[in-house]
Amino acid sequence: MEAAGLDRVVRAEDVAHMGITEVIRHMPRIYGRYRRLVASIKKRRPDAAILIDFPDVNFRLARKLKKLGIPVIYFVSPQLWAWKRRRLRWVQQRVDRMMVIFPFEERFYCARGVEAKFVGHPLAELPKPTISREAYAAAYDLDPAKPWIALLPGSRWKEVIANLEPMVELTYHFPENCNYILPVASTIDPKKLATEIVGHDDWLPHDTDEALKQLNIRLVPDAREALHHARASVVASGTATVQAAVIGTPFIVVYRVSRLTFWLAKRLIRYPREIWNPTRPDPHGNLPIAMVNLVAGRRIVPELLQRDFTAENIAVALHPLLAGGPERDQMIADLAQVGHSLQPPPGTSSIQQVCDAVEALLEEKSPASGLNSTASV
Repeated sequence: MEAAGLDRVVRAEDVAHMGITEVIRHMPRIYGRYRRLVASIKKRRPDAAILIDFPDVNFRLARKLKKLGIPVIYFVSPQLWAWKRRRLRWVQQRVDRMMVIFPFEERFYCARGVEAKFVGHPLAELPKPTISREAYAAAYDLDPAKPWIALLPGSRWKEVIANLEPMVELTYHFPENCNYILPVASTIDPKKLATEIVGHDDWLPHDTDEALKQLNIRLVPDAREALHHARASVVASGTATVQAAVIGTPFIVVYRVSRLTFWLAKRLIRYPREIWNPTRPDPHGNLPIAMVNLVAGRRIVPELLQRDFTAENIAVALHPLLAGGPERDQMIADLAQVGHSLQPPPGTSSIQQVCDAVEALLEEKSPASGLNSTASV
């Protein structure tokens, strides 16, 4: 967006902090940046505002924009349908158009008096990776004769630490038969990750490259290529599960958080009936967290959470997906259906539809100006 001409008054990466204590510690700086942004809006008076996700800031910002008479388009809905549903009234009061990227979100909002439109998921519009299996094997020293398992522990270091250990232990279950591909997110230091992978086993060589080879793990830069070429994948819950669903290769979803966080989540998260039938939790009483299952309206990929997230359970879940058979074939068919449901309407794109919504609002605001008005983001 900056390359296309956006003037960044505040850099999102300067105010992005995870965790309660981290946010409290940086609160004066965060609030200072927020005030700078509001002051810029009051001075420049943009014709329209596009707010993208980030609800804790954007709902507050939407209130300011509404008072200034600036129409608000919200792109990528916060997950109000899962929890904090009381914030729905803020959407009703402050948002002119809600542009959503999951089909069930349109139904959720429209049933509650919000003008919402499903525009497709941007990840569903990306072309499949084009690199061949042979070229990929040569680039990352993989054995093309063996099945490859992709391991995606997350994109934030705290996530990686929580999810990595069972994934590494999985390599002991298929030591000779598989190669493991571990994409490194741009937010993660590859050297730090490599040290974390091999640092807990005294029997491994001190040289991290050699140790990774003994574990049959290859660090790679691109998650979509890894998911595309893997026979099956182990994916931490989050956006990566949508990537995996769109790619269409069978996978299982895993996640681990603190016991307190999980306890609170089980009590706070409640899905409305148009998203999930409340009578269908898993044997432990857990509702699904994987977006692919919510989009499908049923469990099409296994979810291993908390105590169930062990190397042994991963291996059991992977066995039928690595082998050919009805279970693998059914998941591939189900994922193809989910991927199709995330596509934008024919002849357009998710981003184009957001642009069209901005232009329509500008016409409503100033009919005489036609499409010559500009929208500030």
